[in-house]
Amino acid sequence: MASSGLSLVRRAAEAVRRTPRWRKRLIYFGVGLTTLTYACQDNEVLQICDGTGNKKKVVILGTGWASASFLRNIDTSLYDVHVVSPRNYFTFTPLLPSVTCGTVEARSIVEPVRNIVRKRKAAFRFWEAECFKIDPTNKKVHCRSDVGTNINGDGEFVVDYDYLIVGVGARPNTFNTPGVTENCHFLKEVEDAQNIRKSVLKCFERASLPNISEEERKKNLHFVVIGGGPTGVEFAAELHDFVNEDLAKLYPDVKKYVNISVIEAGGHILTMFDKRITQFAEEKFKRDGIDLKTNFKVVKVSDKDITMTNPATGEIAVPYGMAVWSTGIGTRPIIMDFMKQVGQGNRRALATDEWLRVQGCEDVYALGDCATIAQRKVMEDVAAIFRVADKDNSGTLTVKKIKDVLGDICERYPQVELYLKSNQMKGFHDLLKDSDGNSKELKELDIEQFKKALAQVDSQVKMLPATAQVAAQEGEYLAKCFNRMKICEENPEGPLRIRGAGHHRFKPFRYRHFGQFAPLGGEQTAYQLPGDWVHVGHSTQWLWYSAYASMQFSWRTRMLVVSDWGRRFIFGRDSSSL
Repeated sequence: MASSGLSLVRRAAEAVRRTPRWRKRLIYFGVGLTTLTYACQDNEVLQICDGTGNKKKVVILGTGWASASFLRNIDTSLYDVHVVSPRNYFTFTPLLPSVTCGTVEARSIVEPVRNIVRKRKAAFRFWEAECFKIDPTNKKVHCRSDVGTNINGDGEFVVDYDYLIVGVGARPNTFNTPGVTENCHFLKEVEDAQNIRKSVLKCFERASLPNISEEERKKNLHFVVIGGGPTGVEFAAELHDFVNEDLAKLYPDVKKYVNISVIEAGGHILTMFDKRITQFAEEKFKRDGIDLKTNFKVVKVSDKDITMTNPATGEIAVPYGMAVWSTGIGTRPIIMDFMKQVGQGNRRALATDEWLRVQGCEDVYALGDCATIAQRKVMEDVAAIFRVADKDNSGTLTVKKIKDVLGDICERYPQVELYLKSNQMKGFHDLLKDSDGNSKELKELDIEQFKKALAQVDSQVKMLPATAQVAAQEGEYLAKCFNRMKICEENPEGPLRIRGAGHHRFKPFRYRHFGQFAPLGGEQTAYQLPGDWVHVGHSTQWLWYSAYASMQFSWRTRMLVVSDWGRRFIFGRDSSSL
């Protein structure tokens, strides 16, 4: 009887194995959402590239937004793709604050790197290791893994490359504040969010013990967020909702001792948003009882209290139970060493040109939080621009000559177009009129008049923010450039070379801002679109749900995130520390 039952199971398993993939997924989905994770794991064999052949080898460092976006879009039939990263998955970082409070589970926002490529039937190789040295002269990267060791027992190996994509991200910036690393939580990785969740629950458990004083209970339930940026504000809002909607029911005796504080060195929180959003967020936090301490600078953190200074109050020490440090990003050691090698030792991030090529070396590209685009100034090239526009070498420029190259100038120097738009100018002729009262009748201008017209344009140069939106667009842009490498060698699509002959191979990278969200708790979210469009309220919260669900890298994570949100409305957040 047992053998016949086992035979039946085997026949059923064989039938499922032979079922087409789309039917198999429907079968698994019908069983329940818990099997959805397995439904995405089929029996396809991952192709591993051995690095041989005539294809160029592309080595990618990191699996963050920039690297994953590049990997997702690169045509692996053209290149041997190798990935080196200490983590073998991509994390949807905008939802990390939700993981800290159980609104979303950690498994719902991570996507294995091998899954990203496997679904495209791509050939690639992945190593779970950390790159600790880049050698651009010999085109090698030195890596170290703690998963396995080599014959010497040190786990180190070397990978050579033809093209190197540096997307290792950044680390939390502590500004060398004493005690931060030892006593504060950060919120950059999935492990950080899980540790914060455990710490919050431990604070409640300690405060519930019968043998501690009322002062100890207040101390244990004082949660401090240092930094009033988007991550810190969203975590404070999530924590407030978690405490009031879920933990208050589990710990009714100690709820009255809970205090959430946000410490910001500047005068306001969310300074990168519109002032209306900043004002609404501050007013909502005050209504919710979240203590906002603006113009306070943290100077020291111990295991018992946080010391901060303010021009009005001087130095004060505040006891706390848990602290989260969210004050910006800093440079990783590997990037510091690499910048010294390529002559960028005095910078905070790797400088690249508008094509994301690292300045000072060949065939190395950098994107994401570890790099910044060094936009070329117009005034540095104004003589060369004049020479390119003056095709007949007459020594003067007419409006027609300028119009002929204006498109290339705006493409190569985006600050020109930004300046024209910000000053409501229709074209370069308006720029001339703005710089000279008599320029309306001016038919020609010499180089000095040309310089005068462009004198204020460089004021529009702006650094791109270190956000997931920027990194994802950079990765997609660079992958498309690699996919068209051979075609654009013969038929360049970029603007005129101001210094040199011909055109650039590709159009330079241009960031398109699609707006930004600021979840403020209580099912209210602020949304800011490019321009002057701002909306705050419950309808924006549903727009936030839709946008973040659609941005997931796979249907697996999309369904898991949506199910987590649905579970929260029906059953509440998960209050376990597992």
